[in-house]
Amino acid sequence: MSPHLNLTAPYPPLVRRIEAEATIEDGQILRIDHFLNHRIEPGFIFEMAHELARRLSFFQPNVILTAEASGIAPALVVAQALSVPLLYAKKYAPQVESPAISRVIPSPTKGGHTRLVLSRRYLAPGQRVVIVDDFLANGRTALALVEMAREAGAEVMGAGFIVEKRFRHGREHIEALGVPVATLAQVERIENDRAILTQAGYD
Repeated sequence: MSPHLNLTAPYPPLVRRIEAEATIEDGQILRIDHFLNHRIEPGFIFEMAHELARRLSFFQPNVILTAEASGIAPALVVAQALSVPLLYAKKYAPQVESPAISRVIPSPTKGGHTRLVLSRRYLAPGQRVVIVDDFLANGRTALALVEMAREAGAEVMGAGFIVEKRFRHGREHIEALGVPVATLAQVERIENDRAILTQAGYD
């Protein structure tokens, strides 16, 4: 990897917005869905995803992989910026063309389990995959996507996320599989209903 590539430099516009606008639910759930993944601000998503694409371009992917639904917006902009297709694992009523690859993952925020499904038709052996999603917490969705891509014979080059909850340790699990991780904002902990973020490089 290039010695000049910093995959986790805090992105100041995002750090500032999280500090000023984030709310905390149930003592641990970070809410910024008013601009990231429920009500979406296209201009800001465009800016963040282009910064993520800049960091991920080093891996020279030929497909971006995400999971529906909240990963689609940032992943689409990253795919557009890198001029590659976007493929997303279906999660809701996941009917796809056979043959299919699937994984069942627990959902810590919604409870229960979720099934992710990909059609093998759209992920070919030898493709260079980069995974993109909005949040990295425990990493279960990303780990499932890594496994599914590898089952299809693709090579997972890296993974990028808008926000990382470092106290949930998902990064360690992904990097243990040999997949580098890029993030734009890193929440170190939640303290007194405030998100405490990494500040290195912040201006």
